[in-house]
Amino acid sequence: MTDLTAFWQEIEAVWRRGVFGVEIDSILLAIAIFIVFVILRGLFTWIVITSLGRLTAKTETTVDDQILAAMKEPLRFTFFVAGLFFAMRVAPLPEGVDAYVTKVIRSLIAFTIFWAIYRMAIPLSFALDRAFTAMRGQELGAALKNFAVRVFRVIIVVLGIAAILEEWDFDIAAVLGGLGLIGMAVAFGAQNLISNLFGGLVIFLDKIFVEGHWIRSADVEGTVEKIGFRTTKIRRFDKALVTVPNAKLSDDAVVNFSLMTNRRIYWMIGVEYRTTQEQLAQVVRGINDYVYGNDDFETDPNRVSTLIHVDSFNDSSIDIMLYCFTKTTKWAEWMEVKERLLYHIKGLVEDAGTGFAFPSSSLYVETLPFGRPEAIPGTEDNAPERPASPDSGGGQQAQITEKRPARGPSPGQDQAEEGRKSSAHHTGPDTGDEGEGS
Repeated sequence: MTDLTAFWQEIEAVWRRGVFGVEIDSILLAIAIFIVFVILRGLFTWIVITSLGRLTAKTETTVDDQILAAMKEPLRFTFFVAGLFFAMRVAPLPEGVDAYVTKVIRSLIAFTIFWAIYRMAIPLSFALDRAFTAMRGQELGAALKNFAVRVFRVIIVVLGIAAILEEWDFDIAAVLGGLGLIGMAVAFGAQNLISNLFGGLVIFLDKIFVEGHWIRSADVEGTVEKIGFRTTKIRRFDKALVTVPNAKLSDDAVVNFSLMTNRRIYWMIGVEYRTTQEQLAQVVRGINDYVYGNDDFETDPNRVSTLIHVDSFNDSSIDIMLYCFTKTTKWAEWMEVKERLLYHIKGLVEDAGTGFAFPSSSLYVETLPFGRPEAIPGTEDNAPERPASPDSGGGQQAQITEKRPARGPSPGQDQAEEGRKSSAHHTGPDTGDEGEGS
């Protein structure tokens, strides 16, 4: 019986000594309290978060849904920190261990606070988004909002780390002072980084372009995929990705095709020189009627200039200038509008009885070393002989003219054509009036 009593006393001694001087009953109570908070976290998620989710789903705005989603995990983690705190209160640890655990709990509290603020950056940015949208437009507001959120999150991370380090007795002021000396040295090497950062701000504030715009700079043309702190990523049309420093884009001349109000068509349509004035007027009038009577084209003189006129006498053609704008700025739709316009102009020229000009040339041979050129059958009697040039070595001078097919001479040209044929020999079949071409 005495041995049994002694054994029980040993059990009581071990129980009272516990772990780190904490009785085992206090440790079990602390574990129970922690488990209760874990259970409360599950109930909070199941009842409170789920109920709030149903309420926010019924509202028209999405801001409340984003706030709830952002705060869900920090709130759940708060139960874990609270359970740890209250568990330590019922199971007091030795002074050295208690001070260490207290720093851990305070660090977790600081982490939870800054984590919640970090996650709230996106849903609370709607105020900034609305402010810039009201001032400068929806697209710039969204782009600048994303940029500001990234900057704000970096600041929150730095402050959170500083708060946690202070809990562990780090002298943040001394650290920052040392970093200031290092920063002066780093600043000289970070000039490009700073200039690119300000270049990005200039791109946002001046609304030069936003993500998704089609732009062309001095070195690259493509679609903007991402505007970052230092660089902008542009996807070329061959699907290659180009990374350009923001400072370069903010300083260069940038063409933003996505901001076009209309897309231009500028053609010089060359017709044959045999085209009469009436035929020219018919073609110009037909183009004019098509452009002004088609909804594909913008013809409001307050917005665009539309010019359809006979422009000039070119080397081998009479040129008609077509200068107009389409309502669409999309490339595929613009190509379809151009195609239909081409078909119509082709039909107009054919219906007018004329044709499109193309290049032609005349070749003049001063001396033929083998004597007189071979005559074309049927022209021997009409081709007068020319006396030999005194310095030609007794050869014959001839003109060889390259001709182009014609649709038939215009009135008054038959006699002139016969005169030209009678004074020249041809090396091949007659191909039309000398003036044809484009």
